[in-house]
Amino acid sequence: MLAKKVSFLIEITVTPEFGIEIPSNVSYMDLRTRAEAACKTINELQNHGLDVKVTEEDRDVASTLLTTYAGDPDTTSKAATDRRIAKLTTGALLETHRILDEYGRVIVGHAAEIRNTVVNKLVIESENTDPRVRLKALELLGKMSDVGLFTDRKEVTVTHKTTESLRDKLREKLEILKSEVEITDAEYEVVKEK
Repeated sequence: MLAKKVSFLIEITVTPEFGIEIPSNVSYMDLRTRAEAACKTINELQNHGLDVKVTEEDRDVASTLLTTYAGDPDTTSKAATDRRIAKLTTGALLETHRILDEYGRVIVGHAAEIRNTVVNKLVIESENTDPRVRLKALELLGKMSDVGLFTDRKEVTVTHKTTESLRDKLREKLEILKSEVEITDAEYEVVKEK
């Protein structure tokens, strides 16, 4: 008996529901929640045959979006309206969600976490096949403060002195100035107050 593999192309029509009210206590949806919802829809479509490829441009869009989100999550979430999110490609949405999941639930909570995220991404990019990307990633890693390969260092020495020694030094300088300048009596006029 010969088995034949048969595949079917199924067309799915997705109709968005309009008129669903947002509760009055919710002024906006957090970007993380919005990205998760969009990815659930994309995953469902992938289960029915949608082929999604994440491009470099999608990665750049996701990176820019998350950098802005890391700086100010509330403002970025408010700006990420339905219309703006709808303009993103499926690849950019998937990459945004992937980065949010991969680098933790609290990506914007602490500067150290953001720093670790950036360092991890730079380490990944330092192995890129494109020499320009690889060189830029290595340069940025070298500029990190704890590495300090490409930074100019300035050393400042602070010498603490006692109040008495500062007074003595000031008196010496005043004596030098006094000896160099001829001091004469000045003429003056008395002005009566009104």
